Amino acid sequence: MPHSRFEAIGAYLPEKRVTTEELISRLAVPPAFDLEKITGVRERRVHDTRPESYEDSFVLAGKALDECLSRSQYSGSEIEAVISTSITRSKDADKIYMEPSFASALAQRIGANNAITFDLSNACAGMLSGTYILDRMIRSGMVRNGIVVSGEAITPIADTAVREISDKYDLQFASLTVGDSAAAVVLDRSVDEADRIDYIELVTASEFSHLCLGMPSDKSQGVALYTDNRKMHNEARFLLWTDSQRMFYEKRGTTFAEENFDFVIHHQFGAAAIPYMNAIAEREFGAPMPPDLNVLAEYGNTSSTSHFIVLHDHLSRGEIPAGSKLLMVPAASGVVGGFLSTTISSLKV
Repeated sequence: MPHSRFEAIGAYLPEKRVTTEELISRLAVPPAFDLEKITGVRERRVHDTRPESYEDSFVLAGKALDECLSRSQYSGSEIEAVISTSITRSKDADKIYMEPSFASALAQRIGANNAITFDLSNACAGMLSGTYILDRMIRSGMVRNGIVVSGEAITPIADTAVREISDKYDLQFASLTVGDSAAAVVLDRSVDEADRIDYIELVTASEFSHLCLGMPSDKSQGVALYTDNRKMHNEARFLLWTDSQRMFYEKRGTTFAEENFDFVIHHQFGAAAIPYMNAIAEREFGAPMPPDLNVLAEYGNTSSTSHFIVLHDHLSRGEIPAGSKLLMVPAASGVVGGFLSTTISSLKV
């Protein structure tokens, strides 16, 4: 069966920067802990809200698409599938759209008039979920190429948190770590082992689903995110990843060590939690973890785009040599875990 590969990547980050110190200064009651130290988030990007240049989810996604296609061998009209995976779906400034689909509107924007299009929402695992499906579509021969895209104007949950937090510990503190962004990746058929998605698998454990919920605020007008970090960031939840990947290798007759990963990219959700995850992984896999790539300090948690913002950022700085093998590990509300292995050689920024 053929494999797919990442053929091109694009990203967009708004110009406006807001520091964690600024957000904390706006709280009625400061937290009982050092939020910047625990999360590792020094600042994040925030979408432009000026009427003449408003950056909603659709605008952000479009800018990432433009950069991605500028590096692709394919024009927009040659793209055969468009999968939009945004959590936030704001368009026309502050209007939230469920239908018509973002994917169909974005496909029209790039001239992919004959493409298969659909939206997919799977919390912060959105782009990896889109990659999972598009990988299977390419491997089955359904399409020859496609694009996964997400535009996240998610910082309104931070505004809600600033308005509503009134205790030393609050379920909305995680909302203060998010940042706005967009990312897009083109996938097509791999013809070289040095340039392919080796495998991708996702799992869901619904017993943890109540620990992170996005919904209309129960106190004021606005969207809120309620996250029980104390229960989310524990060993039982993190074993969802390591157990599934270890069992995958047992079926293949291989081990984590034999995979020889050069780098790992985790979902960007906390400077304290990620080292803990890596320590558990080293114990469970019986092998050291590869160097961890992250952009937490500069961009915060960019939700569904996070893995590809990290990949784009480090490629742009020339810090991922051609032929590198990367492990991407999702961690999303639901709760979603899993793993993606890819070797990249021609992907450039």
